[in-house]
Amino acid sequence: MTTHPSVRGDVDEGFGPVADIFRDNFSSRGEVGAAVALYVRGRKVVDLYGGLADPRSGRRWAAGTPAVVFSCTKGILAICAYLLVQQGRLDLDAPVTRYWPEFGQHGKAAIPVRWLLTHQAGLPALDRPLSREDVVSWKPVIEAIEAQTPLWPPGTAHSYHAMTYGWLIGEVIHRITGQLPGAFFRDTLAAPLGLRTWIGLPDEERDSVAWMLAPPAGSAVPLHPVAESGLTMGGAFAFPADNDGLVSFNDPVIQAAGIPGAGAVSTAESLARLYAAAVSPVGTERLLTRTSVYDATLPRVAGQQRYGPADTGQRWGTGFLLDSPPARPLLGALSFGHDGAGGHVAFGDDAYQVGFAYVVNQMGGVDDDRGDRLTAAVRACLGA
Repeated sequence: MTTHPSVRGDVDEGFGPVADIFRDNFSSRGEVGAAVALYVRGRKVVDLYGGLADPRSGRRWAAGTPAVVFSCTKGILAICAYLLVQQGRLDLDAPVTRYWPEFGQHGKAAIPVRWLLTHQAGLPALDRPLSREDVVSWKPVIEAIEAQTPLWPPGTAHSYHAMTYGWLIGEVIHRITGQLPGAFFRDTLAAPLGLRTWIGLPDEERDSVAWMLAPPAGSAVPLHPVAESGLTMGGAFAFPADNDGLVSFNDPVIQAAGIPGAGAVSTAESLARLYAAAVSPVGTERLLTRTSVYDATLPRVAGQQRYGPADTGQRWGTGFLLDSPPARPLLGALSFGHDGAGGHVAFGDDAYQVGFAYVVNQMGGVDDDRGDRLTAAVRACLGA
């Protein structure tokens, strides 16, 4: 057990440095509420949580408190896609039109599924105006994607598909399985593993979710108009927060809809367990074969994004953010996962048989190093 009055949970011997940094984030980094979890070789060795889940009411962060984890959702969908690959139901290098014929309109016929997962499809933003009601209804976004002309010749550049990523690979999952991605994830992974992770929050869990707090004033980075449009789905909602400082994804309607590229709600423990199960036995055989992990961790794109800020070293495999110092250092060449707006980080590593996750409710700014400090502590404990 830890001794900091705000922090509760368990830490195995040898992983005290992770607890030290977690406590220090509250003391020196303005942490409000957070949780961190780590599995090594299928065994949970860190499970800590602390602070306030909702500063408005004083509700404390509990062992089962979930939060909106934003783009960590993308890693969840990528795991789902690789499960379909392993079942022989999805070929990542086949054209999207094999599974979703209507996608091929307006110069998109030759785009392979893999480019949906590597931000190369040229579809980071959509021309069609969409309302919030459209965005939470699935089909209007799919129809807008079908009618969209790529913003660059597909495969010739990359730029982060902040929101559209979820509908792009999500509709492929939908066409193959007959289930929307949130339902496929629930039935295939969340229920069997006992995860408190949802892409589409059930009504009965609404009051358990942490209240997200906007990043500090003045911490926003100027964005290219295309990137801004992609983040807000053309202005359907503010991202991350509106002019009054209200984080849009606190909206119960958005949480229930499960925006597929950014709307997952999860505990840190469940995200860590998911990634641990991907690379080691956690109640069952490992989820991903070594062939899948090798394919997922091959660097596919890096360098300056078409509509992104200055390059900080991010590298992308298929569906996952890879070890990317200095932007996002993980553990090494076989690390794969995703971070999420505001500071969340979740990843697995096949060399160290690790599943890690850090979940927060105080969104950080561009200089936020809370997650990197924790990852560095994990590296030190493992001798990585």
